[in-house]
Amino acid sequence: MPPKQATMGKFFGKPNGSGPKPQQSTLAFQKPKTSAAVKDDDGEVNSVEKSEESEESKGVKSVDVDGDIKMGTKPEKETDGDGAASVKAEAPSTNGEASSPPQGTPKSPPKRSNEEMNDEDDEDDDEPVRKRSRRSAPQEKPKHSAKTKSVESKKDKALTKATPPNAEKKEPEPSKTANKSSTKPGSEQAKARSKGIVPSSSREVENDDEEAPDETASEDGDQEAESEEEDKPEVAAKAREKVQSTLKASGKDPYPDWKPGEPVPYAALCTTFSLIEMTTKRLVISAHCSLFLRQVLRLTPQDLLPTVQLMINKLAADYAGIELGIGESLIMKAIGESTGRSLQIIKADQNEIGDLGLVAAKSRSNQPTMFKPKPLTVRGVLEGLMGIATVSGDGSQGRKIAGIKKLLSAADAAHAGKGSKGIDITTDKGGASEAKFIIRFLEGKLRLGLAEKTVLVGLAHAMVIHETEKKGNKLPSTEKLAEGESILKTVYSELPSYEVIIPAMVEHGIFHLRENCKLQPGVPLKPMLAKPTKSITEVLDRFEGKNFTCEYKYDGERAQIHYVAEDSQQQYSSCLPTGKGAKGLSAIFSRNSEDLSKKYPDILAKLNTWIKPETKSFVLDCETVAWDLVEKKVQPFQQLMTRKRKDVKAEDVKVKVCVFAFDMLFYNGDSIVQKSLRERRELLREAFSEVEGEFSFAQYGNTSDLEEIQTLLDESVKASCEGLMVKMLDTDESGYEPSKRSRNWLKVKKDYLSGIGDSLDLVVLGAYYGKGKRTSVYGAFLLACYNSSNETYETVCNIGTGFSEAILEEVHTKLKDHTIDRPKPFYSHSAVTKDQPDVWFEPRFVWEVKTADLTISPRYKAGAEALGDGSGKGISLRFPRFIKEREDKKADEATGSRMVVEMYQKQEGVSKSKGPSVDDDFEY
Repeated sequence: MPPKQATMGKFFGKPNGSGPKPQQSTLAFQKPKTSAAVKDDDGEVNSVEKSEESEESKGVKSVDVDGDIKMGTKPEKETDGDGAASVKAEAPSTNGEASSPPQGTPKSPPKRSNEEMNDEDDEDDDEPVRKRSRRSAPQEKPKHSAKTKSVESKKDKALTKATPPNAEKKEPEPSKTANKSSTKPGSEQAKARSKGIVPSSSREVENDDEEAPDETASEDGDQEAESEEEDKPEVAAKAREKVQSTLKASGKDPYPDWKPGEPVPYAALCTTFSLIEMTTKRLVISAHCSLFLRQVLRLTPQDLLPTVQLMINKLAADYAGIELGIGESLIMKAIGESTGRSLQIIKADQNEIGDLGLVAAKSRSNQPTMFKPKPLTVRGVLEGLMGIATVSGDGSQGRKIAGIKKLLSAADAAHAGKGSKGIDITTDKGGASEAKFIIRFLEGKLRLGLAEKTVLVGLAHAMVIHETEKKGNKLPSTEKLAEGESILKTVYSELPSYEVIIPAMVEHGIFHLRENCKLQPGVPLKPMLAKPTKSITEVLDRFEGKNFTCEYKYDGERAQIHYVAEDSQQQYSSCLPTGKGAKGLSAIFSRNSEDLSKKYPDILAKLNTWIKPETKSFVLDCETVAWDLVEKKVQPFQQLMTRKRKDVKAEDVKVKVCVFAFDMLFYNGDSIVQKSLRERRELLREAFSEVEGEFSFAQYGNTSDLEEIQTLLDESVKASCEGLMVKMLDTDESGYEPSKRSRNWLKVKKDYLSGIGDSLDLVVLGAYYGKGKRTSVYGAFLLACYNSSNETYETVCNIGTGFSEAILEEVHTKLKDHTIDRPKPFYSHSAVTKDQPDVWFEPRFVWEVKTADLTISPRYKAGAEALGDGSGKGISLRFPRFIKEREDKKADEATGSRMVVEMYQKQEGVSKSKGPSVDDDFEY
């Protein structure tokens, strides 16, 4: 493994040469330096709820590459029946037939129809892509039928903004005559269409071969979709053919070329962001990413890393621990000071618009400027954001505001100052405004529908095409695109660090990436996860005819321990000891790559007592569990959570922990994730020795007998465990799959056998003031799941049970510092006044919740779109009960709405009972 792959300070330094840059990792127990910032989002958000009539009155529309009707651009002039002349990307039409809405009023993002959701569900199930004839909506909804056909009649006459000249022509659509005959002359929709107005709710029924499922990033939906896609390669191949056809049609880049070698203009990235914001199609989004990244590779390849980091909305790798976390009030203060507007006016605009990015864009025209600032660059913006994120100490708030003001003062220079028309936030959702995207980055949500996995695919395609063009060829084959995509996905799953991968890929090429970037200590992997099951017989059905093993599922904190011995010969000889008693470099990471080394100094201090002399380096997957030294048994998870998280001294630790190891991913310089579980388990036992109360191997039993599995489950529960983890033992399917929730690992909890199949991890969005004994604290809470396809939090229940008085006091103390004046624009919740909580919160805290079952409710919004019944009703939990806080999870790692829908649909009786469900809310 070449030394240049190093990411961890001296941990990966060259023995006889210069050390690598320190910001690439935290394994050297140092935070990345601000000066190294150069080395170092999914779906749209329904930010403002508006009536269909108000949408119609705006009278504006645009057409994306797949023919979707979008709000935000004026109608384009019709040409001929085959769809003819092209227009420049993002340029509004000049023949506006409909009046623009007043400035300051943003457009709601396009709503997704039930037909679209059904199409996506079909594709998520990996049905083969097939052509389907266009048809109107069901007869019982004549309005939608009329609108749909009207949209279809104009599809071939409209030209996509995103597709350059010579794009593939669409197939002929139903004739105008047929469309007109289906329209009721007296309807409001017909009148609106006669004026060129299309309401936002009228969305076209998409062709299966023109649309792929929206990219999702939840730990359930995304990983399952990916594994299913691998089972059905023809689906992925069809998608790549569509991407290639788009690439062939690409005439020129949306943003003009800058001089080769010069920094990438931030305006170029914002132009791509704006194009992405105007579509919801994953393949189109991926094509936009690929096109822009090819331009960066061609002109300024050294800026590829900061460009990708801004596209994925991250300043550094997860394990670096660098996050902005800028509060809304601080951002509003910075906008006001930088634009010369009072805080009251900024707040009034925020109440009206609901998007601080658009507020900043609108305010930019009032910003006083004595001279024209230098245009922003991608590299400069990343450095500025890194400086804001890493500032600390006395006066840090003032320095953060100063940093934000510096960025805003240089943003949108052409639209600033007196006499300027400013930015029209009513057109194309604010367009390619630099200020808009800077503010959204500070908030932590770009809200573009740009998932990291989509960027990863776009990056792979860009690299393959770039390398092909350098060799003098025109475009690569779909097989080459597939190979490059597979290589990058595999490497990133084992080494999730763009700081390592991108420089190596630029230097050596994507097809040599595996030789230059391999799994290594110091860069934590995203762990492999298990699917829940509801019965032992379900396990037997899954593993029928195959060898599997049943391990105890310990109730602790998932951890990943990385270690390199001081005398290791694996190019780590320059490492220094990192802690008292540690003969080598070691670190502990959580399931979301957070560095836990300072939380568990007692584990690091005792590493050498259970590492055998012949073990020189390893990456260990394990569970840290609270341990009772007197009773010599496992303690509850809540006991573990009482430990301090920072600046812990080993001698002050009161809650002792024991490490239960169940897997090993790296051993003595080699990645072993491809080996079978049986082989990895044997190596695990060769590498370590058990020490009572400090280190143990997870207990297991290799059996396929139903009664023996039941006995193991009962024994695991008696041993204070949650249940069993059932894993594939042999064959290629038993390899370790980083970042996937795999069917080759199943979890069986005692509670699952009579419940919905799993607990849920939900985000706290709001609270209700308590009564009686709970007068001084919050009495109940509003919880939500996370919809990664459009980056919204969808309400799923109110909860008030499972809390002790002590927990309520603790929760109140934590939450009161994160209150906000109003719900965020990406909160999907009931608009009914009586349903509103007394207090709203930032989406920071994740709680594990159990429930009796799931039901349909008009009060909650979880999975409302996926259900596709058009009622707007979502899924809610019946009799939810608080279990514990999940400090190891971020808000966007909460249970996905897709997972909630799957839980609901798997319930016994859902398919049998067609009657109305009852929403059982508790009294509080």
